[in-house]
Amino acid sequence: MVRDSVKTVIAASMVGTAIEFYDFYAYGTAAANYFPHVFFEKSNPTVALLASLLTFAIAFIARPLGSLVFGHFGDRLGRKTTLVVSLLTMGVATFLIGCLPTYEQWGVFAVALLCLCRFVQGIGLGGEWSGAALVATENAPENKRALYGSFPELGAPIGFFLSNGTYFLLEAFNDEQAMMAWGWRVPFLLSAILVIVGLVVRVHMEETPVFRMAQERNEVVKAPLVEVFRKSWKQVLQATFLVAVTYTLFYTLATWSLAWGTKTKENGGGGLGFTNQEYLLMLMISICVFALFIVLSCVYADKIGRRRVLMFSSCALVVFSLLFPFLLEGHRNFAQVLTFLCVGFALMGIAFGPIGAILPELFDANVRYSGSGIGYNLAAIVGAAFVPTIATWLSHNWGVHSVGLYLGVMAVCCLVSVATCKETKDVDFTK
Repeated sequence: MVRDSVKTVIAASMVGTAIEFYDFYAYGTAAANYFPHVFFEKSNPTVALLASLLTFAIAFIARPLGSLVFGHFGDRLGRKTTLVVSLLTMGVATFLIGCLPTYEQWGVFAVALLCLCRFVQGIGLGGEWSGAALVATENAPENKRALYGSFPELGAPIGFFLSNGTYFLLEAFNDEQAMMAWGWRVPFLLSAILVIVGLVVRVHMEETPVFRMAQERNEVVKAPLVEVFRKSWKQVLQATFLVAVTYTLFYTLATWSLAWGTKTKENGGGGLGFTNQEYLLMLMISICVFALFIVLSCVYADKIGRRRVLMFSSCALVVFSLLFPFLLEGHRNFAQVLTFLCVGFALMGIAFGPIGAILPELFDANVRYSGSGIGYNLAAIVGAAFVPTIATWLSHNWGVHSVGLYLGVMAVCCLVSVATCKETKDVDFTK
């Protein structure tokens, strides 16, 4: 099979997911810190924070719809064209968020436009990850699919680092008033640069060899969505709960804990006493741990199998969910909070790394884009859409230990899903 070069595969698969996560982190940070004042200033502080975090959920609800649309065309027309269109859709919506008027300027209409842009962003994102994972794994040697599958997964820490780094620099040189007035817009506007780079790379890549082989064998189906739900509904459910816990963990670490660590109890936080800049710096340190453990987990997944790695991560997350609340007690305890973030992101890397290989391996080549995309994006609703809102509500009413129990339930669901899956390391990926 003629494959793209490793450099092209890395660039084409990693750049899209880096932009995806950059966009989502930028929105998550803005939703936790700026949007309650910019778009919901007439509400009391806790209600404004909850309302802002609810807009965060809109894109996750739109993502399964995006996966249905882009999955259909990805399995019918090919991975390359579909990925270009999904990236463009996502990029335009993100850029427009940075151009929106505030509540003070346009009132409720400004909030409606924010929700519309967030919905369109979710549609584009719905086709992004699964296509990027297929570009990586369908170009991989058989014994390195998990390692190649780590390329789109590494887009997550890269996007996170770029987003948080942008906010960190902005807050270092601007006061709170400037950030509320215009600073929050800058990360959304800068995303246009990443989108242009991504489009250039993807336009010049080749179609994946596995899809070309399916075309030559006349195995491309006219209605891949029908085939997925007729033959592979069990795999869709397994994929959903394999991924859901990683979403819950990530947005607990990156979005909810940011608000909990920096806001006072009166404003819906935990009163830990950190400034926004201090917490962003700790997140940027811990995200490097995330990237390292993605690669390590994928290397081991190629050696010992996907199930063993994911079984370990699920059990470890159950233990972590019971213990981490004790690390979020006290005032300005940098050591405890940094331990919480680094251990959490290490487990996130172990759980998230093999996903890039195991999800595509659960499905046949002619429905792989649809199947893996639907599972991945349903997980976004189950595991991520309302995590910041639910965690904020739980912690405000029952304390931080209730957030740990919430994560623990999701880890048990993942454990059950792993237990019902067969090992996929040695499947024939061309069929």
